[in-house]
Amino acid sequence: MVKKLLHLLTLIFLLKVQHATAAVILQYHHVSEKLPQVTSISAEQFTAHLNYLRDGQFNVMPLDDMLNALKNGKELPSKSVAITFDDGYDNNIEQAAPILEKFGFAYTIFVNPKLIDEKQDYVMTWEQLRTLAKKGALIANHSAKHDYLHHLKKSETIKQWRTRVAEDITWSEQRISAEVGHNAKLLAYPYGEFNRELQKLVHSLGFIGIGQHSGAVGKYTDFTRVPRFPASGIYANLNTLTVKLNSQPFDIAKLTYADTVTNQTQPSLIIDFEHKNFLRHQFACYTSGQEKADTKWLNELQVIITAKDRLSNGRARYNCTAPVQGQTKLFFWFSQPWVIAKS
Repeated sequence: MVKKLLHLLTLIFLLKVQHATAAVILQYHHVSEKLPQVTSISAEQFTAHLNYLRDGQFNVMPLDDMLNALKNGKELPSKSVAITFDDGYDNNIEQAAPILEKFGFAYTIFVNPKLIDEKQDYVMTWEQLRTLAKKGALIANHSAKHDYLHHLKKSETIKQWRTRVAEDITWSEQRISAEVGHNAKLLAYPYGEFNRELQKLVHSLGFIGIGQHSGAVGKYTDFTRVPRFPASGIYANLNTLTVKLNSQPFDIAKLTYADTVTNQTQPSLIIDFEHKNFLRHQFACYTSGQEKADTKWLNELQVIITAKDRLSNGRARYNCTAPVQGQTKLFFWFSQPWVIAKS
């Protein structure tokens, strides 16, 4: 009787540890050795990434299933990962798809329907996308033409901008639905850029907004700014990528900052943690192109982060990490993206 009880308790324990409320999303563009290295990965490197996922018994799952589960507070199998590609380049079907098919892994391709309709020679056709969709790929929204969605046109009011961008997003989703039959309502922001107004608009349209800033995703994630780990170019190194694949999201209750697009050159970010399951002295934030950012704890669960030096115009990030308490190789990871606009 005791043995049976112990066996039952062991099974219950195993079931618990095999589920999680966090996951990781990888972002790729090109699988090619001929295109810009900053957004490319070779077929050999890409295969090595997938081998690591398979050998490490990661649960590679469809992105929409992952995000909808987390958004609704549901558990996922532990070590869940989603694979994504931005822009729908033709090398995705020529190089990436055959490799993914060998592994039987699900993946998502974010496309720009207007560029496909214009028959641009560097992107896949609708027929090619339908072929991949039949084999299990999810085709999702990356805006009509890859424009900076948060930009206002000259003399454009916020109301006019909101109407124009809403039409861009909904038209793009309708084209994907008409051509491929997919309607996941996932929007990958072009260039990974977004501001508060765009986040509000995406939420009002019923979409999940996805960026290019790094970090794991979980139940405390803001689903208008979902993070992904870039895995191409300098980020393709498997030694560093393995740390990211095994990362966890901080339990963040609230983020306070002026806006992600800002003319402040040393923007401040306040993080309020729901739980602090890490040691405060091990929490550190780093700024793009700089050393550690300044961090000041306002109380046990609240910290303010500021760059030590002025940030240059363009995209920048604060990347914050801390070891999970009691672990040496498992890290919490959070990234705050910025677009420093000319004042």
